[in-house]
Amino acid sequence: MNMATIQQGSAGGMPVLILKEGATQTRGRDAQKNNITAAKLIAEVVRTSLGPRGMDKMLVDTLGDVTITNDGATILKEIDVQHPAAKMMVEISKATDNEVGDGTSSVVILAGALIEKAEELIGKDVHPTIIVDGYRKSAMKGIEILNSMGQKIKDNEKGDLIKVAKTSMQTKLVSRESDQLADLIVSACLQVSEKNDSVSKVDLDDIKVEKKAGGSLHDTKLIKGIVLDKEVVHGGMPKRVEKARIALLNSALEIEKTEFDAKINISSPDQMNMFLEEENKMLKSMVDKITATGANVVICQKGIDDIAQHYLAKNEVLTVRRVKESDMSKLARATGARVVSNLDDLTGKDIGSADLVEERKIETDKWVFIEGCKHPKAVTILIRGGSQRVVDEAERSVHDALSVTKDVMERPVIVAGGGAPEAYTAARLRDWVSTLSGREQLAAEKFAESLEVIPLTLAENAGMDPIDTITDLRAKQSKGSKWTGIDVRSGKIADVSKLEIFEPIVVKEQIIKSATEVASMILRIDDVIASGKSAGGPPGGGGMPPGGMGGMGEM
Repeated sequence: MNMATIQQGSAGGMPVLILKEGATQTRGRDAQKNNITAAKLIAEVVRTSLGPRGMDKMLVDTLGDVTITNDGATILKEIDVQHPAAKMMVEISKATDNEVGDGTSSVVILAGALIEKAEELIGKDVHPTIIVDGYRKSAMKGIEILNSMGQKIKDNEKGDLIKVAKTSMQTKLVSRESDQLADLIVSACLQVSEKNDSVSKVDLDDIKVEKKAGGSLHDTKLIKGIVLDKEVVHGGMPKRVEKARIALLNSALEIEKTEFDAKINISSPDQMNMFLEEENKMLKSMVDKITATGANVVICQKGIDDIAQHYLAKNEVLTVRRVKESDMSKLARATGARVVSNLDDLTGKDIGSADLVEERKIETDKWVFIEGCKHPKAVTILIRGGSQRVVDEAERSVHDALSVTKDVMERPVIVAGGGAPEAYTAARLRDWVSTLSGREQLAAEKFAESLEVIPLTLAENAGMDPIDTITDLRAKQSKGSKWTGIDVRSGKIADVSKLEIFEPIVVKEQIIKSATEVASMILRIDDVIASGKSAGGPPGGGGMPPGGMGGMGEM
């Protein structure tokens, strides 16, 4: 029903106009159908990219830039979704990415399945509110079942963490190099982690990820220090300093201009010379203050005057300027130096150390490497790869792997992957369904079915027969082998824990919570009112329904 107005006959037979000209309203079943279709379509987009046999998507934006990825959040962010219900699906994948860093495809697929199964119940006249209640109870029970099957990890055991990081990368472009990369990633997380009352905390901001096309993924390195994408400021400075003593400055090595307008009357060339010499002296004294502390490397957040550069070069001090503030704080954590805002405060205590500071040419750029720090609390992973697209996707994979490693270090509980926890939870939920009353049973039954969509999709993407797979999986799960899941690589059903495929329990919990919440929200909507185009819009736009509300599931 496309109404510019909601009309209602009043006592005098006059229509009452409520909405503005050009507004549309979709109500009841139509509104639900529209939203449900849009949500299902979004789940359909990422469905084929789940798991180690998942395919990648090539996304081309308006400028013709290409992104090749199978990361759910990235796919949905790049395709610029218009439909309001579909946007909600994009939001949960983004939120899951920010919260736990992985599971961005799974959460959308599960939400799509929950909505699709609910549609069947709505068709049988089950009220959406009853479905939502049933889903909420099932989600709580599902998380309880998950927790009962989780395995604890003791003392950040490196081997276990590597398995988790590797599992995260098995589904990505970098799966061939996952052994080497998982080792780098876990080492980086262990290096920057801090223990607090036997609980590890990892701040991923302390791990700087730099990427540069060239070489291959094998050339990716972990650097115990920081890489700056800057070059040494002056050609006369050393390009390599061993046993570096590093000063970090937050203030410019320049003569500050006065706040107010000031005129200097110069009447003779001598006065001009004196004036310039005085400036020189001030800059020289700044440099002397730095060299007096024994610093042979200066890293400055602001600018450095040419004359100051000259004196620094004369003293053989390697200097880098205009470094980002975030890099300055990482450098402080890596080298043990203190960022100094006022040169008069600079003392020997503020100086940090590193075995080597060197300018190196990486592809066409010159970068400064600060490496070999003693106990760095900030490190750098330098990603290399065959082309820009490869390093971009490798960076996304590394982000996911860092996130899952952090998740497990902060809450050391893992479950096997391969759809096993979902299949097990679904089987246990079916046993529990009979304890519910009335129509909620139907919703809980559908919730269990929806959970099975994850192993089902993994199997489909591996070219296995979906019906045989799911019946076989249910049979084996009911015999009590809870780690039975899909071995996607060989296309069989197997004990996933023996394949060393493990995931953080936090990710699985987040997937269930987010998917249930967004499904509940979409199911409760029975009326969509979209305001018309504003009068100042394009000509002829007045009576047009806004984009995305028109067709079924238009995206």
